[in-house]
Amino acid sequence: HLLLFLLFVGPFNCFASYSRATELFYSLNEGLPAGVLIGSLARDLRLPTAGGQHPASLQPPLSFTLASHGLGGQYVQLDNRSGELHTSAVEIDREALCVESSGATIFGGSAAVSSSSPSPESCLLLLDVLILPQEYFRLVKVKIAIRDVNDNAPRFPVPHIRLSVPENAPVNTRLAIEHPALDPDMGTNGVQTYRLRDNYGVFTLDVEENENGERTPYLIVMGALDRETQDEYVTVIVAEDGGTPPLVGSATLTIGISDINDNCPQFNDSQLNVTLYGNSSLGTRVATVHAVDMDLGSNAQITYSYSQKVPQPSRDLFHLNESTGIITLSTKVDGDTPKLHRLIILGNGPGCIPAVITVLVTIIKVMMRPPEVVPRFIANEVEGVVYLKELEPVNTPIAFFTIKDPDEKYKVSCYLEGDGPFGLSPYKPYNNEYLLETTKPLDFETQQLYEISVVAWNSEGFHVKKVVKVQILDDNDNSPVFSEELIELSIEENNVPNAFLTKLHATDADSGERGQVSYFLGPDAPSYFVLDKTTGVLTVSTQLDREEKEKYRYTVKAVDSGFPPRESIATVTITVLDKNDNSPRFINKDFSFFVPENFPGFGEIGVISVTDADAGQNGWVALSVLNGSDIFVIDTGKGVLRAKISLDREQQSSYVLWIEAVDGGDPALSSTAKITILLLDINDNPPLVLFPQSNMSYLLVLPSTLPGSPITEVYAVDKDTGMNAVIAYSIIGRRGPRPESFRIDPKTGNITLEESLMQNDYGLYRLLVKVSDHGYPEPLHSTVMVNLFVNDTVSNESYIESLLRKEPDISVEEKQPQISIEPTHKKMESASCMPTLVALSIISLGSIVLVTGMGIYICLRKGKKHHRADENLEVQIPLNGRINLHMLEKKPMEISNI
Repeated sequence: HLLLFLLFVGPFNCFASYSRATELFYSLNEGLPAGVLIGSLARDLRLPTAGGQHPASLQPPLSFTLASHGLGGQYVQLDNRSGELHTSAVEIDREALCVESSGATIFGGSAAVSSSSPSPESCLLLLDVLILPQEYFRLVKVKIAIRDVNDNAPRFPVPHIRLSVPENAPVNTRLAIEHPALDPDMGTNGVQTYRLRDNYGVFTLDVEENENGERTPYLIVMGALDRETQDEYVTVIVAEDGGTPPLVGSATLTIGISDINDNCPQFNDSQLNVTLYGNSSLGTRVATVHAVDMDLGSNAQITYSYSQKVPQPSRDLFHLNESTGIITLSTKVDGDTPKLHRLIILGNGPGCIPAVITVLVTIIKVMMRPPEVVPRFIANEVEGVVYLKELEPVNTPIAFFTIKDPDEKYKVSCYLEGDGPFGLSPYKPYNNEYLLETTKPLDFETQQLYEISVVAWNSEGFHVKKVVKVQILDDNDNSPVFSEELIELSIEENNVPNAFLTKLHATDADSGERGQVSYFLGPDAPSYFVLDKTTGVLTVSTQLDREEKEKYRYTVKAVDSGFPPRESIATVTITVLDKNDNSPRFINKDFSFFVPENFPGFGEIGVISVTDADAGQNGWVALSVLNGSDIFVIDTGKGVLRAKISLDREQQSSYVLWIEAVDGGDPALSSTAKITILLLDINDNPPLVLFPQSNMSYLLVLPSTLPGSPITEVYAVDKDTGMNAVIAYSIIGRRGPRPESFRIDPKTGNITLEESLMQNDYGLYRLLVKVSDHGYPEPLHSTVMVNLFVNDTVSNESYIESLLRKEPDISVEEKQPQISIEPTHKKMESASCMPTLVALSIISLGSIVLVTGMGIYICLRKGKKHHRADENLEVQIPLNGRINLHMLEKKPMEISNI
């Protein structure tokens, strides 16, 4: 509809509209919640509004509309009236919107990659906004730049990185690490630095940045390497970004030291002396030379050869095996053969100067034929070496030996020469047969090779040796052994994921595959612990929380590769060390305490309970009062709240305190709680009479006043509350011609006339009113004198004042007023007679006294007209008790009859 409207407006209007196209630019952080103000189009475009210079009635209302509600429109909310642009409920994720480093521009209806951005790291959200009505029409292009926040941690593409370094690498050799960490954030929020958790003193890291801004870590060799000393280094590489606070990621880095040919063959001895009998048979082993090279593989291959100094006859007489170094007799010894041969043998390694050993062979010529030793091997034998498994039982036969004298002239005997678990014994019933067998269990791990000799000698003392080598073959008879059966570790809580814990190490005395150890977690290990099967590196893949669990205990297994495999078990205990990551926590955020007023100073008001989940010093909590510290104190150890002074509810009925709890961590964490102290009222204030204001005031009561008419009232207040402030009024003392003519309402304090006044009832009435509260346990009260003058007029005020100045003697009637308490019918019936009798008695006595007093008064007046003694005019009534009336005001108060 909007497009049809624009078509009908006309070409000139369209031209004018395009000429008023405007562009606005805003920026905001990614990840903001809904309702955040981005900008006000009306204010930023300075459009007239209803509150502007023109009258509101002359301005049509503006309307702001998004041109389309596409992908970009879902992230913003536009107020159609005010033109304010806010974030919507759909959170903006910069990394999801702008995958390309140059920034992605999201239009109102579609998305496209755009290079027209304020910086290479910008991510723009483009919106088209139409402003109506026609006279204010314009198309506004709004560009919103999404700023990056550090919400992604660096992450390595692989958890385990391997790097090979030759052992002859010089210092400052740089090797690129092929798998750098990735961080979707941009700029300083991306990866900035790398570090090694353990550099072993020979490695460090450097970072190089290329022209595209990509940072690549390089491993730098800082010290000499020797594969023969240590062939592998395992550490953790940590990547850290530049955010605040920085985020980190880690991976295991294994640095393998590759072998180079930096060792040459060496002989253990420089010379070997050998004796050979001249009648030795061909193939007799003369000697064996052996050199050692510490390198690996092809770098450790050794070949043996004669030196050029060895003459050819010696070479022809003795054969040297270039691979094994075994020297054997290759031709017969005759009479022309020299008795001494000096064989110089070279041990050759690749790229090395040969090692040299000299073998001196002395030939002893014999005239008779030596005894013959003929072996027949039962066990597996190859080139004079017998192979036995270490698990072979005792008395395993190895070979038969036939001993004989070729000339059949001499008696021949034989014995076994050499150390080892072997025995040679005659084999019955034959005289010249001997059996070679094992006598003890064999152990490959103790000794792998034995060299023994079967020696035959005749009665002439001529000896012949037959050398037998026994090679023990390994069996999988040893389980892996951990260096420690109990592995105790510790790590601080809130660790980075994939944190390195330790490297397990187990050895297996078996050889070959049977001695290769693999590592596994036991079934009781939590799933977030990871153990590398090959290296034994133990890591934890997630953050640990000491408050959730402080101790971990589980088993790990070391399993060899033999058949059947053998295993051993070790126990890993991990203690999670505390960090100050928990604030003190009050059991309640709001505490309320009810305390009776006048509570003694430094008495216990209440206990503030606070806990801290941390341990040690991090869990120590100190309490303090933030406000009201001049009145209240708190015991920081026990949390007991006390007041320094006694509290008065009438001065202040409640107190609101803020208590702060601070732990002992560094930096310290804190929390606050609100304390409300409500003072409970106790009956410590007697009622205060506000009216009448003075015991000297009086009221004129006309004799024509009708019975039941209100005369005056007693009004009092009580500063206490509740039942302590419920007031009851009662007349406890009366004086006058007929004092029972007046009664007081116990609830309201209204004084009314009970009976009609007669001629002889004229005079001054003094009513002692008791104003009492209903406090517990002891009610409090005040008294006030109510003065009523019954007469037609007040003709002589001085006379009345003189009567009031005299302290009257009044009988006190101690009677508790009953208000707000409704007695039962039974109580009323039982107590109704007694007050009536008492009242009648008082009235009768009062009448007699009144008549007598009036007579005395008339007589005195006639006798002494010149003298007006006030005390003779007063009616004298005997008192049961004396009342001290507090004269609050000396001036009498005239109150007309109401």
